Amino acid sequence: MPHLVSDTALIFGRYARQTLRSTPALVFGMVQPLLFLVFFGPLLTDVPLGGQGSSWQTIVPGILVQLGLFSASFAGIGLILERRTGVIERMRVTPVSRLALLMGRVLKDVVQLLTQSVVLVCVAVALGLRAPVLGVAIGFLFVGVLTVSLASLSYALAMRVATPQGFAPVINSLTMPAMLLSGILLPMSLGPRWLDVTSHFVPFRYLVDGVRAAFAGEYGDGKIASAAVVATALAAVSVTLGARLFRQAGA
Repeated sequence: MPHLVSDTALIFGRYARQTLRSTPALVFGMVQPLLFLVFFGPLLTDVPLGGQGSSWQTIVPGILVQLGLFSASFAGIGLILERRTGVIERMRVTPVSRLALLMGRVLKDVVQLLTQSVVLVCVAVALGLRAPVLGVAIGFLFVGVLTVSLASLSYALAMRVATPQGFAPVINSLTMPAMLLSGILLPMSLGPRWLDVTSHFVPFRYLVDGVRAAFAGEYGDGKIASAAVVATALAAVSVTLGARLFRQAGA
């Protein structure tokens, strides 16, 4: 275990430094969520959304989950490029744990996403968001766990796909329906009954509802408990599957 922790920290440090040297990547990763926040959010401030709390307490959690969904899902793109340039092969000859090669990258993605989430919430507060600090912290925790899940699967897929051109269509075909059915933009309760029922088969729906309940300060709400169960189960399955595929691919 100490060997795994130290190896994970080593890999995390490598990719964290690499990310810090690529400021444009950090900035452009936030462009779409900020556009939704600044241009879409004000349109709904006076619209009854049927959710808990104010309109901002409905909109901002959805945007945070959207950021985690897309950022983590596309994390594997960089790994494909590393495979093509021989970086992975050079890492294979080192004594670093194969699991650490995955988890170090995932940890970097979590820290990067949480940093971006803090910036988004600060902008949202300036626009009118009012939410309890504990609720925001719970929301960040859920988004962090979501990042662990999706980044693990993204890296596993990247070890099986040869080119970014083969990777992107798979991710797009999965993330777009997930976004539409999870209620990221608007609560699914606003839609027809059949659509609301269908959305309950999408795990991200529970995370969105849980983050919204947390931002509204409804800590005793069953939605937070449901989100915790789903997030934990999703992370456990994803990390296990991701680690297995990562090892099998010879990372």
